[in-house]
Formats: sequence, C-alpha cells, structure tokens
Amino acid sequence: MSDKLTIRFDDGAAYDRSMGVWSRFAGEAFLDWLAPPPGLRWADVGCGSGAFSELLLRRCAPAAIHGVDPSEGQIAHARAMLADKRATFETGDAMALPMADAAFDAAVMALVIFFVPEPAKGLAEMVRVTRPGGIVCAYAWNLLDGGSPFDPLRQEAMAMGQKVAQAPSMEASGAEALTALWTAAGLRDVATHPIEVRRTYADFDEWWDTTSKAASFPRLLAKLSPAQIEELRARMRARLPADAEGRITYPAHATAVRGTVPG
Repeated sequence: MSDKLTIRFDDGAAYDRSMGVWSRFAGEAFLDWLAPPPGLRWADVGCGSGAFSELLLRRCAPAAIHGVDPSEGQIAHARAMLADKRATFETGDAMALPMADAAFDAAVMALVIFFVPEPAKGLAEMVRVTRPGGIVCAYAWNLLDGGSPFDPLRQEAMAMGQKVAQAPSMEASGAEALTALWTAAGLRDVATHPIEVRRTYADFDEWWDTTSKAASFPRLLAKLSPAQIEELRARMRARLPADAEGRITYPAHATAVRGTVPG
C-alpha cells in the first residue's frame, strides 16, 4: 500500500548521486532520438539539479536554457553546478510557469510529468511558452510497469507493509498515456519512443548509499527499526544479486514523447 505523501527531491547533491545519474543515461538516449537542431532556446521544466540542462549544453549547442523547479535546494545545486551563462534557473511551478508566451523554441520535462499534480495543465503551460512550430517534449519512467530505478526498493518496502510515498500522477507515464496527453493538448506530429537504460554499481553498499538517501527513502528509513532496516537490506540483496565481482546492474524503462506546436 502507499500513502498520500509525495516524493520530493530537496537535496540537489543527493539527487545527483542517485537519480541524476539515471537521468543522464535516459537523457542521452532521449536526445539520440529527438535529435534537436542547435541554437534553440530551451525551457527545462522541473529542471531539478540541472542534469538535463547540462546534457543540452554539452550536446545541443543551445542559444539559452531557462530551468524552473519548485525546490530551492535543487535550483541552488543547478546554479552551482552549471556556470555557463546560457543557463539560468529559478524556482517556479510547472502549472504556472514564470515565462512569457512563445518565448522558447523547445520545452522539455525530463522525468517530471508524473510529479505534476495536473499533468495536462503543466503540458498546457509548456505549449504556451513555446513558439509556433516549436518542440514540446518529455521522457518519463514507466511507473505503472515498474520502470523507475527506485521501484525495486519501493516494492520491497511495500512488501514489508511499509507506506511509501509515490508520484502524484503515476498514470501520466507510458506511451499510451503520453500520446493521449500530447494529442489532447493540440500538438501535431505526436510520436513516442521506448527507452531502456542500465546502471552498474560497484557493490551493494554503493547502491544502498546512493539509492536509500534520495527521494522519500530517508524519511522511510527513519521510521524503521534497525532490524527492519536489515530486513529491507537483505530483501534488496536477494532482489539485486551481484555478479562475480560484486557489481550490481539492473535496468530502468522510460517513454519519450514529442509534438510540435501548431501555427
């Protein structure tokens, strides 16, 4: 079972060590598929620690990137990590973006749309701030199919009877749901693409140290007794067996989507 608490990433550094690495892997695959032209002005909605903005700067020669995220901790980390003057960041709400109409050539949500309480409203804001003919795009873990890198830990905690926070809009993931959202928003040439990425950890301790300290898991562990924590660790060792050298490798699955603003 799960409670109604939602996942928040307030610690930018902890996010970067855990989900940030997964995000970069998925972001690389996303950009391979999207293949955007250089020189675009990008709105990075739900920019988090700046992981996707960093990819855009490295791979896509953008004219400018403006990132927005509700977490002051994430924004502070993004500003500290990216000194490039083309990238600017501010706190803000995805459903009420602090941006002018048609100010950008492309708007993106990188592993974010399922965190938006009203995904259609957030998408409408992306469309609003993107010029006619511009790109509105996203990629999202397939949460309903266990596609998130955090899903193994989440499932084992739930199997122990623990209440685990979840994204408020889990249904806004997967090709069918994203296609429906993008089509309902009036976007043209809507297309989706599957993404699978894999990450290798040096050993179980590295996996536990990075994963258990991110999102809602510190809050969960704080409620558990030492015996319960050891039970959860044992469950995870069994679920994520190491190879002969002690390394742990497992996959995560996401869906990419894109559409063009009419006009």
